[in-house]
Amino acid sequence: MNLTLKVWRQKNGQTEGHFETYPARDIIEDMSFLEMLDVVNEGLISSGKDPIAFDSDCREGICGMCSLVINGIPHGGHAGTATCQLHMRRFKDGETITIEPWRAKAFPIIKDVATNRSAFDRIIQAGGFVSVNTGGTPDGNALPISKEVSDRAMDAAACIGCGACVAACKNASAMLFVAAKVSHLNLLPQGEPEKHRRALAMVTQMDKEGFGSCTVTGSCEAVCPKEIKLTFIAKLNRDFGVAALLGK
Repeated sequence: MNLTLKVWRQKNGQTEGHFETYPARDIIEDMSFLEMLDVVNEGLISSGKDPIAFDSDCREGICGMCSLVINGIPHGGHAGTATCQLHMRRFKDGETITIEPWRAKAFPIIKDVATNRSAFDRIIQAGGFVSVNTGGTPDGNALPISKEVSDRAMDAAACIGCGACVAACKNASAMLFVAAKVSHLNLLPQGEPEKHRRALAMVTQMDKEGFGSCTVTGSCEAVCPKEIKLTFIAKLNRDFGVAALLGK
């Protein structure tokens, strides 16, 4: 299949960006979207041009590095699918595809469609961990946890921190990401002792990073490749509210 790509090119965060048009020829339908970009980059390099800079790592929908807005939708708009899992059979021969970076103040552009998402790292550093030394690995049955709680914690822990929720939100809010990271620890007994401090610290850091406020439009849930639910934002609001009242 043959396609036309309209790709955002930007030398760095200090220069203005613009769209450039490139052909994508002889693309195999079973290629992933990133493999298609690899092919295009090989052509650009062979012709002496600067390849398109984009983020990728595991290419298995695990690491959260892939971060492209495809035809106006983060990750391309297919449910439960990261960019690296998006296959070219989803597109039609002759189609024009627009490729842009995550657009958010807290995610400054490094080059082209690659952005700096270290703001997420700093939010995790503020409280997304259990600081108590628990010693060796305990027996799996030593600390009983109900299936309902463990399932909810696992659902929250599925977040890969890609930032699609921020890119889709009209306010560039990081609430879904923070809610998932707070909830998967706060739901479990290991995270219980620090739940109030964790909620306050991570929300405070989120605000410092310049993310916008959540107005619960649901766009974050719609584009999340791990389908994290809005109910976790409700839990974060409850945990934060209690922590603020207690002054923890």
